[in-house]
Amino acid sequence: MAISGRAWKYGANIDTDLIIAGRYCNMTEASDLGKHCMEDLDPNFAKQVRAGDIIVGESNFGCGSSREVAPLAIKGAGVSAVVATNFARIFYRNSINIGLPIFESPEAAAAIEQGHRVEIEPATGIIRDLDTEQEFRSAPFPEFMQMIIARGGLLGYVEERLAGKQ
Repeated sequence: MAISGRAWKYGANIDTDLIIAGRYCNMTEASDLGKHCMEDLDPNFAKQVRAGDIIVGESNFGCGSSREVAPLAIKGAGVSAVVATNFARIFYRNSINIGLPIFESPEAAAAIEQGHRVEIEPATGIIRDLDTEQEFRSAPFPEFMQMIIARGGLLGYVEERLAGKQ
């Protein structure tokens, strides 16, 4: 199933403090965190982002602390995926654990502009900029990671497996 939305473009080294400021890290609900997502970097983001939109960043997206609520804030804001040149490893794993699909593609990150319509096919790793009709590649997720994301994260995946539904 394809992911599609408008691009929110950010630069390099977007750290977890910029994604969700420390003053909000006592919150645990994704929807509450989402109201403050990117607040110190882009005060209008949480008010203007729409369900399904996609964040596009440059290199080292999600660097900084191992703040687990950073990808949760992004998901809570309604963002359906993040595309970047590359990600900090712990942010990458935290994103998968909460069911936020993230895609590494230096070409897509460089070419996609703010506001462009973007479509992503997670199973194949194909990323399309629908405004320029360019197509980019990202490594597709292995099947088990696709299942984790489809179930909303690692918790849902494990619960389903323990219930014998897989």
